[in-house]
Amino acid sequence: MVGRMERQTASSSASCSSSSSSSSVCGGKKRPDILNMIRNASCLNSSSADTGKGRSKLSTNKVTHGFHLVEGKSGHDMEDYHVAEYKYVKNHELGLFAIFDGHLGDKVPSYLKANLFSNIMKEPLFWSSPQEAIKNAYCSTNKYILENGKQLGPGGSTAVTAIVVDGKDMLIANVGDSRAVVCEMGSANQLTVDHEPDTTEERQRIEKHGGFVTTFPGDVPRVNGQLAVARAFGDQSLKAHLSSKPDTRHVPIDSSIEFVILASDGLWKVMKNQEAVDLVKSIKDPKAAAKRLTTEALARKSKDDISCIVIRFRC
Repeated sequence: MVGRMERQTASSSASCSSSSSSSSVCGGKKRPDILNMIRNASCLNSSSADTGKGRSKLSTNKVTHGFHLVEGKSGHDMEDYHVAEYKYVKNHELGLFAIFDGHLGDKVPSYLKANLFSNIMKEPLFWSSPQEAIKNAYCSTNKYILENGKQLGPGGSTAVTAIVVDGKDMLIANVGDSRAVVCEMGSANQLTVDHEPDTTEERQRIEKHGGFVTTFPGDVPRVNGQLAVARAFGDQSLKAHLSSKPDTRHVPIDSSIEFVILASDGLWKVMKNQEAVDLVKSIKDPKAAAKRLTTEALARKSKDDISCIVIRFRC
């Protein structure tokens, strides 16, 4: 999350995935600069291996997905994590997809990867009022993160999550600026809200809780001069001024819905929604599509970690 926190510290470990369904934690030592230079020059940094794909097995409406994560060139270890898997719960097949974009370390996004979806599933309201259940789980998860700051550290994370139910319905939620964009009959439609500090609603909420928003020349608006998003998980030093309440959306998956892109801001900083959709709408393999998007973001000089999941329907 380049530039999101004005004060950056190196994370204690990097996230690396070895399977199509989840990421695992690997060595936390920083690579020598010369090795980084070689790997970056050839696009072979360790996160290049963080790629994979999968498909639903039980849903009548088939779902396929692919993901690709690339470590940025900002001088800190990888802080992005993802989830891409299917679970069978109460006679329903659930596709669980998420991008967690961490800052000031990777402990918070790592915790979210391991726990957020299970917390959502545990909510009593999930099957009757799923959007309310998702909001409750986001807030209770953030409460736990803040209460366990000694273990999870001072950092934080954005999140964008998608739950696909039986290939027929999709539940989208987000905090921060990781984004979900759907291709609907060839047109891009943003499903999430970028929680930027200088919007009227966010600024008023921040100031009501004793915070402030600054915009220095050449920079982006920041909460208390530090964080470039108004909603996030964690962030101990700003907890009084931030919200972890997600924006949520229910999307019926009909014949007009072709695919969805979930990505961190490492992609969206250098690419418009329609550009991303146009770039991959002819690529049927979602893994190849996700890789194409991250490759293009690198070509456009994105310095941030870039994480992308493409979910295709009726494949």
